[in-house]
Amino acid sequence: MRTARRWLYSSAIELWLPVLLLAAWWFASQDSLSPYFPSLRYILDSFRQDWLGANAIRNLRPSLTVLAAGFGLAVVAGVAVGAVLGLSRRTERATRPLLELVRAVPGVALLPVFIALIGIGTDMKILLVASGAVWPVLLNTTDGVRSTEPLLIDMAVSYGMGRWRRLRSIILPAAAPQIFAGARTALAISVIIMVVSETVGSQGGIGYFLLAAQRSFQITDMWGTIIALGVLGYLLNVLFRLTEAIVLRWHRLYQARLSAPRR
Repeated sequence: MRTARRWLYSSAIELWLPVLLLAAWWFASQDSLSPYFPSLRYILDSFRQDWLGANAIRNLRPSLTVLAAGFGLAVVAGVAVGAVLGLSRRTERATRPLLELVRAVPGVALLPVFIALIGIGTDMKILLVASGAVWPVLLNTTDGVRSTEPLLIDMAVSYGMGRWRRLRSIILPAAAPQIFAGARTALAISVIIMVVSETVGSQGGIGYFLLAAQRSFQITDMWGTIIALGVLGYLLNVLFRLTEAIVLRWHRLYQARLSAPRR
């Protein structure tokens, strides 16, 4: 019962402002005659037709496929490379100029390059998302691995733990909070690059519908797609926070135990 009340209270805190803004938008646009800012009632009708029910599954499938594969690839590559750089300062110093050079290039700026090298297709979109979203995970993993308590490493060595076991059982769990912080940023970047990638040579997905509505002057469909993108981003963030809470439950309990007053 207490958990349910806490969930309701947290949901009310998060949703009161969006609900208030939607209500203000509804009444302010009720008699709107502007072709660029139609009534919210018509926008929500378009949103319901295109992004709810069976239509949502069909229209969102290309976007979610690219997003899941690209984000997953970015996390795996970022954690792997970041762990190597965090464990070897010599390797990090040798590769730092190249990494800083590549990191300075925005992911969306590489779209023409990926089209020329890979072509227009799902593989290009996945690799483009991964190449742009990998950096927050990589940098946070490197910093998290380096921040592992040296005493824990020395104790593991004294007990005869091998390098891979130390990495799996001590170093990566200690770096997990920072890895999740980088993955949260990478998720937002993945959504942006996914939308941009779908504006070129696509036949479905949020980016395709957004560009098609803009080009055909279907303003209500355009606004409906923007709302769908916002809802998708919110739901992805909720899912990510839930996953983080489950995986890092031990970390929260440990921090609570440290902050508890001693008797």
